[in-house]
Amino acid sequence: MYYGTRSSHAVAVFAVRNMPINLLFKIAAVGIIVTILNQVLKHSGRDEQAFFISLGGLLVVLFWIVPYITDLFEMMEKLFDM
Repeated sequence: MYYGTRSSHAVAVFAVRNMPINLLFKIAAVGIIVTILNQVLKHSGRDEQAFFISLGGLLVVLFWIVPYITDLFEMMEKLFDM
């Protein structure tokens, strides 16, 4: 039997159910704030500060997402018995 779509669906459902909706709103807020600050700094000629703001926003979002990615890989490992 082929369970490819069923197992893929189970992993996707797991990822969606365990990720709080507040996290998505936080990521969107960080993206909007970083974009606005980046544009203001670039137009004022401070490209280095704009780069560091973008890098900081990326790192903040990565620190929020890494636990969910770890959970997803653990779920896939259990699902496929690796």
